[in-house]
Amino acid sequence: MCGLAGLALQGGQTPQGAVLDALTRALAHRGPDGAGHHVAGNVALAHTRLAIIDLVTGDQPLFAGAAALVANGEVYNYRELRTHNQLHCATNSDCEPPLHLFRRDGIGFAESLRGMYAIALHDRAARQLVLARDPFGIKPLYLAEIPGGVAFASEPQALVAAGLVAPKVRPEALAELLQLQFTTGAETIFQGIVRVLPGETVVVADGAITARHRRAALPEGGPESITAEAALARLDAALEDSVALHQRSDVPYGMFLSGGIDSATVLAMMARLNERPVLAFTAGFDVPGAVDERERAAQLAASVGAKHVTVAVDEAMVWRHLPEIVATMDDPAADYAIIPTWFLARRARQEVKVVLSGEGGDEIFGGYGRYRSAMRPWWLGGKAPRSRGSFDRLDVLRTPPTGWRDGVGAAEAAAASPGRTRLQAAQALDMADWLPNDLLVKLDRCLMAHGIEGRTPLLDTGVAAAAFRLPDALKVQGHTGKWLLRQWLARHLPAAEPFRPKQGFTVPVGAWIEGVGEKLGPLVAAQPGVAEIAKPDRVAALFRHAGSEKYRGFAAWHLLFYALWHRRHIEGRRAGGNVFETLAAR
Repeated sequence: MCGLAGLALQGGQTPQGAVLDALTRALAHRGPDGAGHHVAGNVALAHTRLAIIDLVTGDQPLFAGAAALVANGEVYNYRELRTHNQLHCATNSDCEPPLHLFRRDGIGFAESLRGMYAIALHDRAARQLVLARDPFGIKPLYLAEIPGGVAFASEPQALVAAGLVAPKVRPEALAELLQLQFTTGAETIFQGIVRVLPGETVVVADGAITARHRRAALPEGGPESITAEAALARLDAALEDSVALHQRSDVPYGMFLSGGIDSATVLAMMARLNERPVLAFTAGFDVPGAVDERERAAQLAASVGAKHVTVAVDEAMVWRHLPEIVATMDDPAADYAIIPTWFLARRARQEVKVVLSGEGGDEIFGGYGRYRSAMRPWWLGGKAPRSRGSFDRLDVLRTPPTGWRDGVGAAEAAAASPGRTRLQAAQALDMADWLPNDLLVKLDRCLMAHGIEGRTPLLDTGVAAAAFRLPDALKVQGHTGKWLLRQWLARHLPAAEPFRPKQGFTVPVGAWIEGVGEKLGPLVAAQPGVAEIAKPDRVAALFRHAGSEKYRGFAAWHLLFYALWHRRHIEGRRAGGNVFETLAAR
């Protein structure tokens, strides 16, 4: 991964070097291996590099004729899928890098790209800046319309740090964050900062947005007619191709392994493709009674001869590091899985610079229990996903959140395109917001905090083409989701026992919060961000009983997350020790 940022101003204006330097400093953690600038007229590009491919010759910006490019990610040749991945190409006639494609295809150039990417391209001849993001939203990209032009960056905090946008909370997004744990659509929680949407290409000319183009991640149409055997053969080819591409690296790589289906699939394919033992990392919690995936993951690793590294996370570690963990989540996703992901990344960085993960498997193959509910009509107990918010049953907030489901509703309408089944619509809904604005933000920020590139081979156009239009019965049978993927694992990694009951994975935050609730609750209630939205006595009571029921634990965690997030990203205050010391500091 890398960081990119820049400015596209109105004609006659020149980007200030101090602003460009501030953007670069704010993104230095994304690219500790080098930095580069390009300034031409009213446009400036900045890049911070994490060197993964072409360690000696891969510095950016890249140039071709009158065009300059900075990018974050890995782009794979779309026509010849087994060629090497590069953002630029010198002599390989099969490779069509983004700069060349843009010169040939214009704004539609990203239609021919396969991979994960955020791209900023300055075409001096056409006097345009072009921003593009991969169709799954794996790589982040944000922009802000500022006086005199447009600014963009890999992270919102860089736009704030450079003084381009004031750190103000958008109330509608705050309601979403509290109720859903993430925010939806193009607008972020920061007033004035928006996301370049997954698959979107944005054109800026003379300091203003002039055109937009959107590429879909998922194939259109309802279920196709295909047998299970044919589907399994096609899936095997798609998985092998994608994992082979996502392993391309000139630095050491490994993977994150849980006891679940998705990471087991990645492990099985990596073991097939690598002559050396796969290096796998697993986190577990040293808490009595907590679900711990380390033993299960160790069995899977041993079955393929992988080298297995475990990371033990205990309560003291969490309280000590939580302020800096939350600080990484500038685009806030209050997903408690940020905790193990951050610790895993910290340990993995000691040995690798790239990790593969199974992120996206539930969305692509139909794994969530909510999908089975969405498949049923309401009179048979079916219900819309995310129909209830975390604070619905609690008298904690000063004003009940309103409009928090509007973004979900808009995404639902877009997902239910003609021909799609209820299951496909539910999958497409998650692909629109939950995946890019929660799971992938979590992966990106937690790994980037430690200088690691994360790759998601299940989120690939080839895999999506092989899986999304499968008949519903090849995704869900009875109470079992991801049916075809489980069948594939049963053949290729039987040690995974893919049809065994799901163990589940939870972070015991509710129990941890309740254990220190007497002390932590009043500290959270007193934070400016929380005090203006919540009743102090109700917050204190919630924290004292956070472990009694799951929904109370979720609500308490969301308030704790927001208290720490608001201190850092709105008030601009750095962490001052552990969570208690940070919240007590004045």
